[in-house]
Amino acid sequence: MFNLLKTALLMAAITALFMAVGQVMGGQTGMMLALLFALAMNFFSYWFSDKLVLKMYNAQEVDAQSAPRFYAMVAELAQRANLPMPRVYLIDEQAPNAFATGRNPQHAAVAATTGLLRALSEREIRGVMAHELAHVKHRDILISTISATMAGAISALANFAMIFGGRDSEGRPANPIASIAVMLLAPLAASLIQMAISRAREFEADRGGAEISGDPAALASALEKIHQLARGIPLSPTEAHPETAQMMIMNPLSGGGLRGLFSTHPSTEERVARLMAMARGQ
Repeated sequence: MFNLLKTALLMAAITALFMAVGQVMGGQTGMMLALLFALAMNFFSYWFSDKLVLKMYNAQEVDAQSAPRFYAMVAELAQRANLPMPRVYLIDEQAPNAFATGRNPQHAAVAATTGLLRALSEREIRGVMAHELAHVKHRDILISTISATMAGAISALANFAMIFGGRDSEGRPANPIASIAVMLLAPLAASLIQMAISRAREFEADRGGAEISGDPAALASALEKIHQLARGIPLSPTEAHPETAQMMIMNPLSGGGLRGLFSTHPSTEERVARLMAMARGQ
């Protein structure tokens, strides 16, 4: 419940920030144009982001004939989660990872790398896919798409203001100090809020996935193994793109300390600790 409330507050914050940038750029008119711009970007992302990311990873759809055990596992977990059967994809990639995409539970897809299937036990794979189905059930794909689009739009508006300058509600040049502050700080603030939303959703997906599978310890074990294996495998060209990092069960670009503020995922240690606490409470 705390993470759900936190997500709602953070989504409100990034929306308010977006409107504020529009206000600085052009008063009420700029604010309305900024809102329309955000709605257009969100509409495109909502309908087409799943197709784009699956194509970028060259993901291949599988079924009960081409990948019987993996497909049956996803089907069993989807039934346990009371979800429609998602489309299932495999990605020919050495690094162990997985993600969910799609605009809603009726149009969802889950994907795993061949490296994940080779590296993990069947019990651990089940925990990972339950985590991805929890993202589908919580509609996290929509939330993450909106937050990422809003953050990108804020950066674009700030760059636009840097080139053309801001205007007040009467069309006069805005306060240059305020404009510079918005140009520099708004994209940073938007990124921080977006990453905080993503981390909150990952905790919720861990919890939801553990409930779907009924095996929190399996997901904890999978996360530890993925974390260790990822260190020894070079980043592929697709993994090196930060725009897809928040979709993965583990972000290969994440870091600790201050860099953790810009990470799409919580630390593996904290995720594992929470899952093991759930396992002990069963």
